[in-house]
Amino acid sequence: MNNKLKQNINVGVDTGKTQLDIHIRPLDIFFSVENTDKGIKEALRIINKYSPERIVIEATGRLEMPFVLACAEANLPIVRANPVHIKRFAGAIGRRAKNDRLDAELIAHYGEAIKPQLTIIKAENIRLMSDLVIRRNQLLSMQTMEKNRIQVLPKNLHSTIKPMLTAMKNQITKIESKLVKLIEDSPEYQAKNTILQSVPGIGNIAAASIISNVPELGYITNKQAASLIGVAPITRESGRYKGKRVIQGGRTQVRTVLYMAMMSAMQCNPVFKANYTRLVAAGKPKKVAIIACVRKMVVILNTMLRDGVMWDRNIAKN
Repeated sequence: MNNKLKQNINVGVDTGKTQLDIHIRPLDIFFSVENTDKGIKEALRIINKYSPERIVIEATGRLEMPFVLACAEANLPIVRANPVHIKRFAGAIGRRAKNDRLDAELIAHYGEAIKPQLTIIKAENIRLMSDLVIRRNQLLSMQTMEKNRIQVLPKNLHSTIKPMLTAMKNQITKIESKLVKLIEDSPEYQAKNTILQSVPGIGNIAAASIISNVPELGYITNKQAASLIGVAPITRESGRYKGKRVIQGGRTQVRTVLYMAMMSAMQCNPVFKANYTRLVAAGKPKKVAIIACVRKMVVILNTMLRDGVMWDRNIAKN
């Protein structure tokens, strides 16, 4: 047993709504627990015996977060892995069979072979701010759907929609107030927020999304910043084939918020308005031009936060 304990231990966790399936590699130990506080506590007690190098769990949504936070609290090496990366790894090793046990084993194998970086867990207020931004986006999507329905449904059904729209509007307002308060309660957030909102087009929501979801901004290179948010064009070339460059990956939620912020910025910010007009005049599709403007915005914001300076139209033109 002592010889086994000296091996590099990687743990794979397959998340379900009610159950966690766990594989410890290379010891070939498999067990399942309920996805509850009690079950997670029992899982960590067992896992901790083997001093794992990393514990890998798929970032599938919110179901994995209680386990992830429990690992962070217990100072265990947790990795929230991108499900796409694990799926590609499965394809690379020819794994096609699928069940809970095999999925947990695959995730552990991925951890051992790829050695993904450990996940840094955000502070509680940062997580709350991120969750509020996500929830606001969900409410906005539902609000849009209800507004579309009121356009096509007969008038005698409007009374079933209007109360929903009122309730959503009230909840969105409450969320926005909570975001403002979270920022006001932290001097560090306040300083970042002031710099970010000095850019015409960046409001409370965009600033909160950047602060909570891209804490690295201001500490990385401009190229890294663009890649992190997913607005850096990826080259698609092989031999004589030269495909269109596309964006992929990155932090989708922030990119969506900044895309909407850019729609506003193009109306009130002369720098981005001129940049967009120039790109469209050069023949770029409108959506491509907007993404290019978002990339320029990300670079500018990264530079401003790095240098601790406010918006300067003349510098931004460079």
